Amino acid sequence: MASLKDLRLRITSVQSTRKITSAMKMVAASKLRRAQKSAEESRPYAFKMEEMISNIASNSGDYSGASKMLVGTGNNKTFLIIVMTANRGLCGGFNTNIIRKARNLIYGLLDKKNEVKIYTVGRKGRDNLKRDFSDLFVGHFEDFERSGPSLSDAEDISKSIISMFSKVEFDICKMIFSNFISAMNQEVSVQQLIPYSELDAGSSDEPKGIASYEYEPSQEEVLDQLLPRNLTIQLYKALLENDASEQGSRMTAMDNATRNAGEMIDKLTLTYNRTRQAQITTELIEIISGAEAL
Repeated sequence: MASLKDLRLRITSVQSTRKITSAMKMVAASKLRRAQKSAEESRPYAFKMEEMISNIASNSGDYSGASKMLVGTGNNKTFLIIVMTANRGLCGGFNTNIIRKARNLIYGLLDKKNEVKIYTVGRKGRDNLKRDFSDLFVGHFEDFERSGPSLSDAEDISKSIISMFSKVEFDICKMIFSNFISAMNQEVSVQQLIPYSELDAGSSDEPKGIASYEYEPSQEEVLDQLLPRNLTIQLYKALLENDASEQGSRMTAMDNATRNAGEMIDKLTLTYNRTRQAQITTELIEIISGAEAL
C-alpha cells in the first residue's frame, strides 16, 4: 500500500496536470472559434469555384486541347498523395485517423501495382509515415504562421504540386484531410485535385445552377487560369478545415483529460483519507495495548 507521502505527491501531481489540461482546453476553445469561422467562410467560395469549373467543363464538349489538369496525362499509374496533419499532438484521434486513412489508401494503391509519391503537410504525418514509406516522400510543408494557415501557405504548396505535375512526375493527385463538422465530430475525407473531378464538385450541399454562360476570351483559356487557382483554393479550404478540426479535437481531448484528472483526484483523496484513518486507528490500538500492558 502506498504511504501517505506518496499519495500526497500523486494528488499534487494530478492537480498540476489538471491545471495544464484545463488551460489547454481554454486555449483550444479560443482558437477554435477563429478557425471555425475561417473554415465556414471559405466553403462558399471553394464550392462556387468548383461549380464554375464544372459548368465550363461540362459545356466544352471537345477536350482535345484542354489542360492536362482537367483531362489528365492519359495514364493512371503514378499517384501523389497529399496527407494533411497537425504539427503538434495532444489532439485526440485527429492525427491518428488521418494517418490511418492515408496508410490504407497507400497500401491499396501499392497492392494494385501503382507508383505512389507522398507529400506531407504537418509534422505528425511526416514523422509517422516515414517509418514505413520513407522512400516514397517527395515533399513536405510545416511552416505555418502562429495565427494558423494562410493563403500564402496554400500557394506555396500549390506551386510545388503544379511544378511536379508539369514535369509529369505524377498522373493523379489526391488529398487527405479532416472535414470539420463540430468540435466533437470530424470526418476524414479524400479529395482528388488533379485531374479535376466533377464528382468532387457535386459533393457539396450547395444548390447547382443550371444556367449556361458565355466566357471570354474562350472556355479553354478561362480553364487554364481557373484550374491552377482552384487547386490553391481547394488546398486553402482543406488547410482551414484541418485547422478547425485540430482545435476542436484538442478541445474535446483536453476536456476529457481534465474530467479524468478530477475523477482521479477524488479517488486518490478517498484512498488517502482511508489510509490516514487506518494509520490513526493502528496507532490508537498500539497506545491502548501498551497502556493495558502496564
